[in-house]
Amino acid sequence: MNEEQLRKWNVGYWLIAIALLLFLQSQWQAANVVETVSYTEFEQALAEGRVSEVIIGDRVITGRLKSPEGRKVAIATARVEPDLAERLDRYEVPYTRVIENTFFRDLLSWVVPVLVFFALWYYVFRRVIEKQGMGGFMSIGKSRAKVFVEQDTGVTFDDVAGVDEAKAELKEVVEFLKDPARYGRLGARMPKGVLLVGPPGTGKTLLAKAVAGEAKVPFFSITGSEFVEMFVGVGAARVRDLFEQARKHAPCIIFIDEIDALGRARGAFPGFGGHDEKEQTLNQLLAEMDGFDSSSGIVVLAATNRPEILDPALLRPGRFDRQVLVDRPDKNGRLQILEVHVKKIRLAPEVDLEQIAAMTTGFSGADLANLVNEAAIVATRRGADAVTLADFTAAFERIVAGLEKKNRVLSERERRVVAYHEIGHALVARALPGTDPVHKISIVPRGIGALGYTLQRPSEDRYLMTREELRHKIMVLLGGRAAEVLVFGHLSTGAADDLMRATQIARDMVTRYGMDDELGFVVFEQSRPRFLDTQAPAPGETLGVSEALHERIDAAVRRIVMEAFECTLAVLRENRDQLEAAARELLAKETLEEEDVARLLSNLRRPPCVGEIDGDEPAVAAANPAPGTAAAGEHPAEQGSAAGTPSAGAPRDG
Repeated sequence: MNEEQLRKWNVGYWLIAIALLLFLQSQWQAANVVETVSYTEFEQALAEGRVSEVIIGDRVITGRLKSPEGRKVAIATARVEPDLAERLDRYEVPYTRVIENTFFRDLLSWVVPVLVFFALWYYVFRRVIEKQGMGGFMSIGKSRAKVFVEQDTGVTFDDVAGVDEAKAELKEVVEFLKDPARYGRLGARMPKGVLLVGPPGTGKTLLAKAVAGEAKVPFFSITGSEFVEMFVGVGAARVRDLFEQARKHAPCIIFIDEIDALGRARGAFPGFGGHDEKEQTLNQLLAEMDGFDSSSGIVVLAATNRPEILDPALLRPGRFDRQVLVDRPDKNGRLQILEVHVKKIRLAPEVDLEQIAAMTTGFSGADLANLVNEAAIVATRRGADAVTLADFTAAFERIVAGLEKKNRVLSERERRVVAYHEIGHALVARALPGTDPVHKISIVPRGIGALGYTLQRPSEDRYLMTREELRHKIMVLLGGRAAEVLVFGHLSTGAADDLMRATQIARDMVTRYGMDDELGFVVFEQSRPRFLDTQAPAPGETLGVSEALHERIDAAVRRIVMEAFECTLAVLRENRDQLEAAARELLAKETLEEEDVARLLSNLRRPPCVGEIDGDEPAVAAANPAPGTAAAGEHPAEQGSAAGTPSAGAPRDG
């Protein structure tokens, strides 16, 4: 008998038992039915000799009538009359005096309301506790880790793409668990812990699920925040319970996601109270990881995108022996990730995934999954049978530039300012060597505050940038402001985001990259957290710099920006006729594609201030832009500004 048949058999037994219980209850109620009559009717029945027996209580007289009626009657009376016994003797009716005991009734009248109140309170309190995620009273110190086996996750290494190095590291851990004798024949031991570090959305949690699917051993999954509760000592108790469960199920894998919530460096923020409980939990985790023997077959996996804040004791060898970088994928990695995700949609045969991979430089695995989903939504919205390259382009623009705001109507003057602003970005980008090709220009408002945008797509992944390339990037950012000054002779708020990003690049050149001749090769600013992509260091992270040196740094930053602005103005003056022609066509069409940009902004002239880049052709390289592309994210300008911003991002650390 299988489980489904056994369940049906048990349900049938329950139905029969309930029916039998209801039948017996109805029979008992029929046998004990008591009819309430008036005292006059009782006296009449007594006089007529129809009463067989009487039971006299303190407040109620109960009698039974003779056959054939045989029914039971009850007379409710305020008091029992003294001559009732004489009358009953006269009519020869047997009677019994009953003294009622109300102790239990009175006790229940007090106890039952208290029990009901306590039951309601317990139910409500338990629901609140469960909603807060703290479990029951007896399970508050128990580990909340979920146990998975291979068939539960449904994820293997075949489902993970674009992170081949990280997969290789974790495959070795899986092989250790499957065949420890092979890897231990030369005396090697299995790594105790593996820390997955990388930006958000790169697939760290997915890799851990793949390990669970490949290893076919018990897999304990928990997040760092689930260890810490409002009660003191709960976190440490849960850590102990987690490792006790792991020892019972060894060989096994423990995965702690977002370990930075648990493993923050002790004493890192002395001004803030209330983190003693976290320190106790971390101390217990350190003791457990250092205490178990690697030969027991327990491997600890952890993931974080903030490795710089973890406690050094947690990162030392013997606890986390390996740190595996799960970085943003390169072009080949993005192509592999796209091949995995497009299996879930209906793709048109002519779509070239390599073009999409080239378009999406800097995208993580989660970004690519979102791009594929958005492209499918765009194709569904227009009623197509399959997803085409145009749908991917529309989805890409929506992600990096925002949703079109067709109801945001601009005045004619504002449209002219936005058009010249965006053409200024595009013209400078086309004129300078080594800049990213311009893919699209639009003056259709998008997102929160962007009234227009210029989309550039890098032709290759870049990891290093020279001083001249950074200077050209600043010039592209200043192209919109320079065009406004040249054509209209006034300034607008549309360049707010451009100026902020240009100033940040110039400040990085001075304080981080040592690219100023006067200040030399000296670093004046601490490096920022790599994986969180913060735009500025936190207060107090700058190195000790005197007031005089601060003034020199500010002067150097201003000099770089202003010199770049003057050179940008010179570029626009040299090509004023093409600036005017392109702006007129952009005002007429509102959107210029890559072919239009190449036709309108060709054979551009460079002023002497434009420096050459190694490998650049003497002729203008932008006359025929490379078809290979990648996307740099569009950052909308401040809300209420008069123009958008170009898509030239800050350089990555080399």
